[in-house]
Amino acid sequence: MSAINEQILRASKEIAVKFIEAGRISPSGFPELFKTIYFAVEETVNGQRKAETDKDK
Repeated sequence: MSAINEQILRASKEIAVKFIEAGRISPSGFPELFKTIYFAVEETVNGQRKAETDKDK
């Protein structure tokens, strides 16, 4: 697993845990919410990386 993917995974987990702690979701909703959060974080990171690459051209 690459360093970026590990950071995405770690950030997604922290966000999901904060939602659970704040009472925004129940622990039973974790699997579905985690996927949504993970893909949103991944899209944001990869979108920024793509934008930076395009900007350098």
